[in-house]
Amino acid sequence: MAGNSEIDEGFYSRQLYVLGHEAMRRMGAANVLIAGLKGLGVEIAKNVILSGVKAVTVQDEGSAVWSDLSSQFYLGECHLGQNRASCSLQQLSSLNPHVEVSAHTGPLDEELLLRFQIVVLTDSSLDDQKRFGQLCHSHGIKLIVADTKGLCGQLFCDFGEKFEVLERDGEMPASLMIERITKENPGRVIWTDDQKHGLSDGSKVVFSDVQGMTELNSIGPVEIKVCDEYSFSICDTSSFSEYERGGVVTEVKQPFQLDFKPLSEALHDRELLILNDYGKISRHNTLHLAFQALHDFVKNKQRLPYSWCQTDADSLLEMVRELNTVAEVEQLDEAAVRLLSCTARGDLAPINAFFGGLAAQEVIKACSRKFTPLKQWMYFDALECLPEDKDRLAECSVTSTDTRYDGQTAVFGASFQKRLGNQKYFLVGAGAIGCELLKNFALIGLGAGEEGHITVTDMDYIERSNLNRQFLFRSPDIGKAKSEVAAKAVCQMNPQMKITSHQNRVDAASEALYDYSFFKGLDGVAAALDNVEARVYLDSRCVLHQKPMLEGGTLGSKGHTLVVVPHLTEPYGPAKSSSSNAIPLCTLKNFPHRIEHTLQWARDQFEGLFKQTPENVNCFLRDPGFVERTLSHGDVEATETLEAVWRGLQDMEAGGQRPKSWEDCVSWARCKWETLYNNDIRQLLHCFPPDEVTSNGLPFWSGSKRCPHPLTFDPKNSTHVGYVMAAANLYGQTYGIKGTRDNGSIEQILEKVQTPPFNPKSSVKIHLTDQEMEEERKKESGDAEKAQLEELKGKLSSLKNSAQMHPIDFEKDDDTNFHMDFIVAASNLRAENYDIPAADRHQSKRIAGRIIPAIATTTAAVAGLMCLELFKLVQGHKKIESYRTSYLNLAVQYFVLSQPSRPPDFQVAGKKYTLWDDFLVEGRCHNQQEITLEDMLQNIKEKSGLTVSALYYGPAVLYMGQEERLKKSVSDVVKMVTKADIPPHQKVLELIPSFEEDEDCETVPPIRLSWSDWNQTAVQTLEAGVIWRLFVCPQMTLVRRSSTQQQSHSTLTSTC
Repeated sequence: MAGNSEIDEGFYSRQLYVLGHEAMRRMGAANVLIAGLKGLGVEIAKNVILSGVKAVTVQDEGSAVWSDLSSQFYLGECHLGQNRASCSLQQLSSLNPHVEVSAHTGPLDEELLLRFQIVVLTDSSLDDQKRFGQLCHSHGIKLIVADTKGLCGQLFCDFGEKFEVLERDGEMPASLMIERITKENPGRVIWTDDQKHGLSDGSKVVFSDVQGMTELNSIGPVEIKVCDEYSFSICDTSSFSEYERGGVVTEVKQPFQLDFKPLSEALHDRELLILNDYGKISRHNTLHLAFQALHDFVKNKQRLPYSWCQTDADSLLEMVRELNTVAEVEQLDEAAVRLLSCTARGDLAPINAFFGGLAAQEVIKACSRKFTPLKQWMYFDALECLPEDKDRLAECSVTSTDTRYDGQTAVFGASFQKRLGNQKYFLVGAGAIGCELLKNFALIGLGAGEEGHITVTDMDYIERSNLNRQFLFRSPDIGKAKSEVAAKAVCQMNPQMKITSHQNRVDAASEALYDYSFFKGLDGVAAALDNVEARVYLDSRCVLHQKPMLEGGTLGSKGHTLVVVPHLTEPYGPAKSSSSNAIPLCTLKNFPHRIEHTLQWARDQFEGLFKQTPENVNCFLRDPGFVERTLSHGDVEATETLEAVWRGLQDMEAGGQRPKSWEDCVSWARCKWETLYNNDIRQLLHCFPPDEVTSNGLPFWSGSKRCPHPLTFDPKNSTHVGYVMAAANLYGQTYGIKGTRDNGSIEQILEKVQTPPFNPKSSVKIHLTDQEMEEERKKESGDAEKAQLEELKGKLSSLKNSAQMHPIDFEKDDDTNFHMDFIVAASNLRAENYDIPAADRHQSKRIAGRIIPAIATTTAAVAGLMCLELFKLVQGHKKIESYRTSYLNLAVQYFVLSQPSRPPDFQVAGKKYTLWDDFLVEGRCHNQQEITLEDMLQNIKEKSGLTVSALYYGPAVLYMGQEERLKKSVSDVVKMVTKADIPPHQKVLELIPSFEEDEDCETVPPIRLSWSDWNQTAVQTLEAGVIWRLFVCPQMTLVRRSSTQQQSHSTLTSTC
């Protein structure tokens, strides 16, 4: 931000939801020095610059060498022999126009360091770390030391004494609706809410809107002690007034201070080691000594240990043992020390990406004082990436020279590099994680060999809000296809890359393109997706085609990675039900008690008024069957829909709501305001007065039911007028009527608007539960309702020649289109009705727009971990203990790396299987004739001892004892039963058998039926050797079917 107080919300949109405006402003005053611009240094610099500090200076005296190209993505062969910092400056400067970036090619000295608030040292000697560490500590400069060697790395932080953390974790403060407060010592607060509180002993809260025990509203933050998930105790309330009802309790985040030791002292304090892989506790302690010994080794021999040199490994181990005579680590991991020595010359992009994300996050903490910093050491290794067997391990010693992969072959050897280059991978998603993965793919050379290839697909186009974390994109790329721009960018990083870019969504509609033949040619799949449904679908395709999948995701500072290995690990699996998080309709309609409820209500209003009704009007005008189709949905829904269509078509003079002028739009908006915020509330209170009691004698308006109050329109109230302005403009847009932002002209029109008086209706029924609402919808309509429907049909028949409307698709990121203006005003007015604290535009945009908070640091770290698992897949690791599933939260330095879960097994007739298992049947006899259904069933019987008693294809029964079908081919049976040809692209069929030996079994292995040139009469274009996969699950009623629909998205292919 270069020190400016104004934050570019369009550019920093998603990051602002992680850090907030105040933290971003503090960052905008920070000057950062990043020393060392090899692979790790450039990763840190990239992430820090994207985050939006004031200025970044990159320092490096060294010149680019071949080994740098394996992880320094802004250096190419043309830069060899030139200064690393100078060569990278232009690319780094283009990342963020709000950050001043400069290069320093001289040595580090005290005068230079004293110009900065934060100093990051990479690739530095231990002597420099101690010397500059003492300088920084004594002058209040925050110091971060990061270093990677091969498959190992370390991170250290010293933020000085009494460093104040303003916010511990970035989580939203808990806010809870009070049901009851006891009058005792200590008082106990109980609530009825749809969320657990998440509070802990010592948390502090404040009270508001409490009726009766009003003393709580005026006291400061109160410390709590948790009793259970739905209650906690507070101070002595025995002398307070009796609690009546209502009230909100809100968590108050408390700042705290941390004291850091300078590096020279912290070096000898193993209590400051933060663990991240609990299976490697002894290894972390060992690496703390091994890195010190490595510095001594370099100091003595002026070089790093030679790759896979056992003599050097012995020397380093002896030095670690010497250090341990003082440190007294109980159990040294000597094997890890040897492997560190053998791989220390390596410079690996995934390790640098991981540590680059972590170190940059610590820079953000240092200058923003948001989130809990690392205190103070962290070590990480991925030595399990090395070959599992000794023969393969010996290959690692055969390295390469003078190639762009020298930093990688120093660890894995030239043979592994060739295997990497010949991989064929499918990357789904070219957003934030997708960009980071593509960068890593280019650096490690995935798919860059003669037989290798990368296919990347993403249907989205670049927006300005992407630039803050999708670092392959720049401002001139806005509006272009993400996959195409990303592919070209990484081809510039590594000209050897072979990439094809698509703009397709990967779902059932694209199975004709991403079919069996496509997946058969792949070595693996990487998922860089932003929603669960897409992940589940892609995972199902990988399971179907027996392909490994790398999966990762982020949510602000949190991230996770998962590796799916056929026959070894559990897949991603089906989507978990999210119904428990859905807001009940009755809550939205009548009983909101959280700002999320009013925002969802406002979003529903937008969709109903400006999108659904115009779409229904247009359908009615062009589709003769619209009315009859609507009537089939039930009388209640049909009446609502058809009445909205009639009002949208009928002029206002005739009782409808079709405007002819801008004045009509303002009048409509003002009347809508009166209906929603006054009349509807008065009707609700008419049905349930404030003093209403339940059948049990308890207050009706208590707990999560907040008693509302009607609003009175005030032309001087900016929110009131803001609603009218936004609603009138949007309503006008649906009819092609131009509006205005001129408050004066709107106020003049409002003076003439007459709102109808409110008349309470005793016939209105307010539903208290969704079940009541659903039962009401299902009730048979009476004569009056049926007559109303007939009348509507008659009135609509005379409006067929009306002009079409213009539906509006909600777009949250355009501040000039009135969409968020409407949402914010509509939500906050309803919140005022129910005494719910209002939300500002920023918060409203996140909730209503369903924005996923994102920051470049987490993305880089997650992509790095995914690519470490990629190394293992390419190595062909067979042991599940070699793989890692990870969960991390960079806000609080929380890391959990654990072994993936094994696939759950199940039994069929007493024998164990997993979902990776299947039965293979050759689909053709020796005479090339397709086998019959009887042949297939007999084959299954001979191989597995199981007798198929029934066979289903979706809802269709293919076989249930019908002998006449046994002599037919499987494809003929499918066509006969479904009365349809098998689609040309559908080379995988899923059929569901039931076995006579275990008919109650819910899951069974699939039958795989393969043959060549099948179904010649129906399908002439299919290649030989297709495979049908027959999934077996007697309880299933739905099967995946490939769509016959061709891709609606254009496929743009570019090979770089």
